[in-house]
Amino acid sequence: MIKRSGDLRTDSVSNFRGGQGELQMTHFLETEKDEFKGKGRLFCKNVLKPGSSIGLHEHVGDFETYVVLSGEGLINDNGDLTPVKPGDVIVTNNGEKHSLENTGTVDLEVIALILFD
Repeated sequence: MIKRSGDLRTDSVSNFRGGQGELQMTHFLETEKDEFKGKGRLFCKNVLKPGSSIGLHEHVGDFETYVVLSGEGLINDNGDLTPVKPGDVIVTNNGEKHSLENTGTVDLEVIALILFD
């Protein structure tokens, strides 16, 4: 199967998880089409404009991995605030909390993958 970029679903969500601004999500796999085969629930590219953020939230029953593609941000990793840049990988395990803020002057782009624990 090949999915062309023009066929991917893109959502824009304001104040995602209590964050600021807008999050753009381009979905690579769809849960509604059972493309995860019961193994997960999200695989997408997230784009945060400067000043936008994903609010602090806890993962229960799953874990999430971010791969930073471009831009600069600040991750809240269970209360530890750490700058992130392209090439960084962030893992938030089951029962842990995180948030992400674009602190730079260009879009912050990350790949996000959520699998069930």
